[in-house]
Amino acid sequence: MQLKELRDYIARRGWKNGGEYIDTGFSGAKASRPALDRLMADAAQRKFDCIVVYKIDRFGRSVLHLNQQLAALTSYGVRFIATSQSLDTDEKNPTSRLLLQILASVSEFEREMIRERTLSGIKAAQAAGKIVGRPKRIFRRDEVVRLRDEEALSWRAIGTKLGIPAMTALDSYRQSPPCTETVLAEVAASSGKRKKKSVAA
Repeated sequence: MQLKELRDYIARRGWKNGGEYIDTGFSGAKASRPALDRLMADAAQRKFDCIVVYKIDRFGRSVLHLNQQLAALTSYGVRFIATSQSLDTDEKNPTSRLLLQILASVSEFEREMIRERTLSGIKAAQAAGKIVGRPKRIFRRDEVVRLRDEEALSWRAIGTKLGIPAMTALDSYRQSPPCTETVLAEVAASSGKRKKKSVAA
């Protein structure tokens, strides 16, 4: 719906679509997102004259990050428009920028409220005896190390053999302490007698 609205907005003004930057599966609270980083890099090179978003929180939800990004866009000479909120940084009055700051603050407040409600829900579920999160997997960590070091199996093969995901096997291997064993080596003593020396390998 948002993409259709933006495409129609651009078409009504006879503008050329210079590209679409879409971050899927990333929180708007993050200052660095793949498509956003690419967008800012292209803006620095003036590959387009204007950025159009559906709502300001689609661009960012942190007031600090939003201020930094808008300041960067202004220095690049790139216009910023939020279509559903009638915000346009090209306007030569401070009202638009004031509204940008207010809406950014509201977006950040909303995000923090959602986070607080989520944490409260988790605590309530834990207090009621419910298990929160992924269930723990029971397997022999030493077997992961043995299959990797001695049999040189791939992580996928180890996971299949032990009935766990490949990434779980990899994480277990990384967290396992280095293997140590005691090796008895015979060393000639100065007296001519042979003594056994313990060597950690």
